[in-house]
Amino acid sequence: MTSVSSSTSTASSGVSITTSGTTNSSSIDWSALIEAAVSAKTTQATTISTSITNNQAKISAYQTLQSDLKTLYSGLASLATSVVNSLATNAFSTRSATIGSSGDVSASSALSMTIKNGAATGDHTLTISQLATAHKVVGTTQSSQTDELGYSGTFSLGLSGGSSADITVTSTMSLQDVVDAINAQTSTTNVQASIVQVSSGSYEMVLTGTEDAADIAYSSTSGDDILNKLGVTDSSGEFADVLQEAQSAEFTLDGIAMTRDTNDISDVLTGVTFNLLQATPDGTTLNISIETDTSQIESALETFVTNYNAFRDEVIAQQSTDTDGTASSSAVLFGDGTMRNIMDRLQAALNSTVGDLTMADLGLSFNENNELELDTSTLSDILSTNLSGVTKLLSAQTTTSSNQLTVVNTGTSPQSFALDLTVDSDGNLASASIGGDSSLFTVSGSTIIGASGSIYAGMAFTYSGSTSQSITVTSTSGLATQLYQVAKNYSSSTGALQTLITNLTTRDDELQQKVDDINSAASTLQAQLQTQYAKYQAAIESANSTLTYLKALLNASSSD
Repeated sequence: MTSVSSSTSTASSGVSITTSGTTNSSSIDWSALIEAAVSAKTTQATTISTSITNNQAKISAYQTLQSDLKTLYSGLASLATSVVNSLATNAFSTRSATIGSSGDVSASSALSMTIKNGAATGDHTLTISQLATAHKVVGTTQSSQTDELGYSGTFSLGLSGGSSADITVTSTMSLQDVVDAINAQTSTTNVQASIVQVSSGSYEMVLTGTEDAADIAYSSTSGDDILNKLGVTDSSGEFADVLQEAQSAEFTLDGIAMTRDTNDISDVLTGVTFNLLQATPDGTTLNISIETDTSQIESALETFVTNYNAFRDEVIAQQSTDTDGTASSSAVLFGDGTMRNIMDRLQAALNSTVGDLTMADLGLSFNENNELELDTSTLSDILSTNLSGVTKLLSAQTTTSSNQLTVVNTGTSPQSFALDLTVDSDGNLASASIGGDSSLFTVSGSTIIGASGSIYAGMAFTYSGSTSQSITVTSTSGLATQLYQVAKNYSSSTGALQTLITNLTTRDDELQQKVDDINSAASTLQAQLQTQYAKYQAAIESANSTLTYLKALLNASSSD
């Protein structure tokens, strides 16, 4: 039998195990034994960690779908409701105006316009007899704008019918100082002053009203008559040199003569401001056409196509397969039911028919790659010939069974219901309820607004009746409205995608806890084995020492 002498040292987690001495077998690899035992414990943890990694990939994919859907419904918001009031912000409410002229007048030189969303469309004719102008007067020539004038006094200044302020002038003040003193009070007086240099050593002070159609009002209250000294007024107190008389604007709209004290007129047509720039010559007219700005509808549909295809491409990527027909490693949602349901509902909405029109009438179609495309020529044609049909095809519509209940806003979640209105003994609207529940709408005066957070949020009405009654409200959803609701519902914080994300996140937390528990148990086992095997080695070393002693003793006896 061969005797083998060995010495092995292994360190793990701070515990040192050494075998040495003479044995009748090979040295024991304690580290390998410990590693094998610990590995057996942690194998399950590795498997669980793989599940966590797979779940995280699914979470990321769901979040991408969620983000794409949010982008999709955000882009559809401007198409989901039709215009029913001047505060609407959808694509159907945007307005554009064209201004033409008949006769010898430049339309752009005579008039400009600004139009709010929801302004009434239509054609109008306008003639401008005169523009509103501000009162402007000038004083006599002064030789310097900086020399002391030597005048001392106080005067009151303002516009007729408005507020005034007292201006005090001292003997050391110059013409520029007087101008500065007047302008310091312009916010109160609506009169501003300036200095015009007529020539070298020749200066004149000009007073101008900051509002049209109002005369400058002046009176000297004490001391020197300052404006008379400066030649602005004559001895009778009248203005000596009037550069421009104050006057109102005079114009005729659709044959109705009107006057206004400003050239910026916003109270004639709701949502429309006319900016009068010059009078129109006799026999000429300005021809105005206010229409829906269909370019906004076109732009919104182009955005929809882009956003829809982005979501569709993500879905296709999650359905990809390898050459052998199995799911691609990157398709972590392959066969996912929720993803398939979303796609099915979006396509069902696209295939809807509303008022005998379909998406094909808008120029929407799928190409050979099943991508959505928009024929802008087809869209442009139908927008110019059947805008009302396009509006119904795309957006939500709401009507009522009584002309006393007027729709103010439809919202992006249209509903049909019977609205019960209660009027108090004074004839004032007291409440609006559905099936006895008055919390679904808030009432403010004659306005009825869907409660925030309810399915009626975004809906609004006005009531002109004086008696309690029940009125039927009927709503329909167009293509854009249906698509908006599908995308919003699935991607919301309480939607199906978020539920899947939350469940997977919770499951990963649970699995991670199992991994931590397994690894903790493995660490404990490793420490126990290191202690246990250290004792084994110590026993072996002790046995080897005893064996060596006995051999030496036997050898000595044999020698004797």
